[in-house]
Amino acid sequence: MKKQLSILFLLLSLSTFAQELTASLGRIDSLLTHLNEYDKFMGSLCIMQGDEVVFKQAYGYSEATKGIRATVGTKYKIGSITKTFTATMIMQLVEEKKILLTTKLNRFFPKIDNAEKITIEQLLYQRTGIKDYANADATLTDVLDKPNMRALIMKKIESYTSTFEPDSKHEYSNSNYFILGEIIEKVTKKTYAENLKNRITGKLYLKNTYYTTEKTDVTKRESYSYTFNGEYWDKVDEWNNDIAFSSGGIISTPEDLTKFIRELLKGKLLSPASVELMKTLKDTYGMALIRFPFGERKFFGHNGRIEGFEATMGYYQQDDMTISLISNGVNYSQNDIMLGILSIYYKSPYRFPVFETLNPEKIKDYVGTYASKDIPLKVKIFEKSGALYGQATGQPEFPMTYASEDLFYFQAGGIEMEFSKNSFVLKQGQKKFNFTKE
Repeated sequence: MKKQLSILFLLLSLSTFAQELTASLGRIDSLLTHLNEYDKFMGSLCIMQGDEVVFKQAYGYSEATKGIRATVGTKYKIGSITKTFTATMIMQLVEEKKILLTTKLNRFFPKIDNAEKITIEQLLYQRTGIKDYANADATLTDVLDKPNMRALIMKKIESYTSTFEPDSKHEYSNSNYFILGEIIEKVTKKTYAENLKNRITGKLYLKNTYYTTEKTDVTKRESYSYTFNGEYWDKVDEWNNDIAFSSGGIISTPEDLTKFIRELLKGKLLSPASVELMKTLKDTYGMALIRFPFGERKFFGHNGRIEGFEATMGYYQQDDMTISLISNGVNYSQNDIMLGILSIYYKSPYRFPVFETLNPEKIKDYVGTYASKDIPLKVKIFEKSGALYGQATGQPEFPMTYASEDLFYFQAGGIEMEFSKNSFVLKQGQKKFNFTKE
């Protein structure tokens, strides 16, 4: 009888969890629909719980000018998430003893400044001092779209003077991962695309993840990216994918990214020792892995940005939860979108953003410096670019999101501020503090 009761309670518990999860996922869908309806977001989200995809949905258009709507099979450029794929392939070559983490760069590219000092490991950790060709070289336009563009980009990189001594600090540079892609091809005598297929996507059956130098083809379910110009979504000019190459040129879907990061961190592509090396952070950066905090939870993953695309993928081992979000049109902070999704998923308090324009005259009523008898802290309220911001003494400024008449909130800090004439009440958790304008 006790055994039967235990089974019954277990079934009831599982049923309750399933109902709560369904409700949370429904609210996530409502949030993304809300953002899309207000022209704040276009893109796709996938969430996995364990090895089960519990949510996948696309919003907006893959080709807005022709009214072609995105689907869950729509493929997007993922930008610097490509680096995690590149780092994985390099670590596979290390495990195969075809290179060492201590192998010096001068074995492959002796003309690069400090090549005799820079190691494969330092390239992975972005601790080389090699200038970023994509963001720090104004002359890069000289070689764009030339037939031998990749070779010309490498010549550019070879011409740079080091910005700091190797391994003395971390500095993000796309050059490091462009070089690593070239090394993969030199060591294997195969293209980057072939290595990606043979070493990762083929093994994990990721049918929608690949590297190509072809232009976007919507007939292959590939998406363009957009910016919102105030009236409609405006298409962003495409890059030649060879510009980004192994530092940011891969195309994928959120579903494929969730499978990739989960399988990578669970040891399906590398040994546990190699995975731990990739997760080891130096100055907040691992081997193409970053740790994203959400409360006490720490997700491992990466993010990326290219053209008008933004992408984020992360895996939280303790909950065996994986999430990937790719946007091809963002008119709102992608970080805030992800914060909203995770808040809803983990049942944290979350208020949908309101996208009403504040009356400039009304903003003036809020602006000023406020002090409190409840807490030795002053808060400055000010206007910036038509929005309201707050800044407490000795702390960074924060955006105040409009909720309703006289009510604002700052989601990341769990703060709610309700104004009345020359005063406001600040609520954080169970605490309330009264502030009066000086």
